[in-house]
Amino acid sequence: MAEPTPRRNEPRLRPAPLLFEPAEAASDPEHFFDLESIDDPRALLSRSTELAQAFRAAADRAVEFQAMAAAQLADPRRFDRLTPADIAERAEWTEDYAKKMVEYGRDLMSGAEGQGSADPV
Repeated sequence: MAEPTPRRNEPRLRPAPLLFEPAEAASDPEHFFDLESIDDPRALLSRSTELAQAFRAAADRAVEFQAMAAAQLADPRRFDRLTPADIAERAEWTEDYAKKMVEYGRDLMSGAEGQGSADPV
């Protein structure tokens, strides 16, 4: 199970590094971060778990940046602000989800996330 995203005042856990994959390795559909070359099931479980945690952490962080961008784009002080429907269209979300992401982003930017605000997902 994925650990919850740390809040602003909590230190972030450092997941396993996502190592760069050379283009020729990435083009091979059977190649995935060299996991296919690990013969020991214990080592395979360990490394694949590290990668899964790293991907989850990266996805959580990316969602935070999406939310902050959505909040910035919806800011009423912007002359070029976007409506939740416009944001939803650009991000391929539903309008309701875009509204939640705008709220989440505002919470993140104001530092109020830990005070009763929930993750948008």
